[in-house]
Amino acid sequence: MVALPVDHYISPEDYLTAEAASPIKHEYRDGEVYTMAGGTDAHVTIALNVWALLRGHLRGQGCRAYALDMKAWVETLNCYYYPDVMVTCDDRDRANTTFKQHPCLIVEVLSESTEAFDRGDKFADYRHLDSLQEYGVISQTRQQVEVFRRNDEGLWVLHPYGEGDRVTLTSVGWDGAIAEIYEAVDLTPPDDEAVEETAG
Repeated sequence: MVALPVDHYISPEDYLTAEAASPIKHEYRDGEVYTMAGGTDAHVTIALNVWALLRGHLRGQGCRAYALDMKAWVETLNCYYYPDVMVTCDDRDRANTTFKQHPCLIVEVLSESTEAFDRGDKFADYRHLDSLQEYGVISQTRQQVEVFRRNDEGLWVLHPYGEGDRVTLTSVGWDGAIAEIYEAVDLTPPDDEAVEETAG
């Protein structure tokens, strides 16, 4: 969901001030501001499905799940991102109402324009969050969820899930069918793509 950067340096303080009044969301990477594109029906539905599943699961446990509009602050890199879904169980995150610093779980729904960034630089940036235990990326074109989980040695291990599988998020103790994540999501390709595949 990251587009072209704005042409001038901006301080984090100025970014936060401008963002509070902006009708359009922007992400911030060490002085550069990036306008975020709007999401598709599938993108938004998947994100809200995950949020709803986690919110219900976490009720009464002292954890909070956020979707789409809450920023994550990677302090060591001076970055502010808008994860599609984020969970924090850290009491320190109650002190700020516009961003969170100590999430245990972050989930991004992949799109064609952002997949490389979500898997590459953004994941590398998120790994600087000491609190982060899991990072999930979800396809919006097929039932595919990839969970990167930090092990005891601090290494990130991939746990892939596909159609018919149950997805496990150990950071928050959630386990559920992948079909729940894709509830009400139309994975049928557009007519022109379907024609191309048939012709090929």
